[in-house]
Amino acid sequence: MMERVVIVGTGLIGASVGLALREAGFIGTIVGVDASAGEAAEAKRIGAVDRTVAPGHRALKAYMTADAIVLAIPVMAIMHWIDQFAELLGPHTLVTDVGSTKLAICDLARTRFVGVGRVRFLPGHPMAGKESGGAAMADGKLFQGAMWLFTPLDEAETEPETEWRRWVERMGCRTMDLDAARHDRICAWVSHLPQMVSTAMAAMFEDEFAQEPGMAEEFRAIGGRALREMTRLGASPYSMWRDVAQTNTQPLAATLFALEQRLAHLRENLKTPGLREEFVKANRFRRER
Repeated sequence: MMERVVIVGTGLIGASVGLALREAGFIGTIVGVDASAGEAAEAKRIGAVDRTVAPGHRALKAYMTADAIVLAIPVMAIMHWIDQFAELLGPHTLVTDVGSTKLAICDLARTRFVGVGRVRFLPGHPMAGKESGGAAMADGKLFQGAMWLFTPLDEAETEPETEWRRWVERMGCRTMDLDAARHDRICAWVSHLPQMVSTAMAAMFEDEFAQEPGMAEEFRAIGGRALREMTRLGASPYSMWRDVAQTNTQPLAATLFALEQRLAHLRENLKTPGLREEFVKANRFRRER
């Protein structure tokens, strides 16, 4: 039975996991670990964790006595902790994560975790979030109705993994299992491409109007819902998306290239029936979703 959970990273997702566990009826202890004392303090203040410890030697006891450890940090940091926990933990502890890419994580985990007497690992990825991070933005209902993806390693599942899946469902999530490579390819289209498009648009607007304050003021005054929605993700943190780009480079580059070709097609058909065809396809896609 899961009675003690350690959340490494008490920002938006980590603190939201803590709040969601409480709302789902978890009555055990939740410990938060974060290099930022401010984030950890905020997570405790809002009730996402019961207590906090700083990373390093002070956190060792928390890790060693945990039933489950949730790595709610960027992908490269998750991979760092996989290496650390492989030497520290045994099969009594379940490690799971919320990383936005999975193939690099799973490849490393197979070399470090799989085997008799090794720590249990269930890779995961909740398809939920906000454009701004931090524990102050945490929400216990963030995952309700969201898809929580799992990319299990090639081994039989044990009770700790099954129990964590049950808690994820109690948080209000739908779940799906995917091969790690397939996950990364699909998420490049579903999540990573929209982020890059929003970032590119916001950066383009910043460059376009940086030298013309008057026009920039008019631009912001005139811009409505469409502009806000299309650039909303431009507020997302580089630290997270740097890791996504570095660990899912080929699938993401393929989606960007496909978009470049599509935009070129639109540009070349602004005065031809080809533009109407694009709108027909786009309308069909929206109706069917």
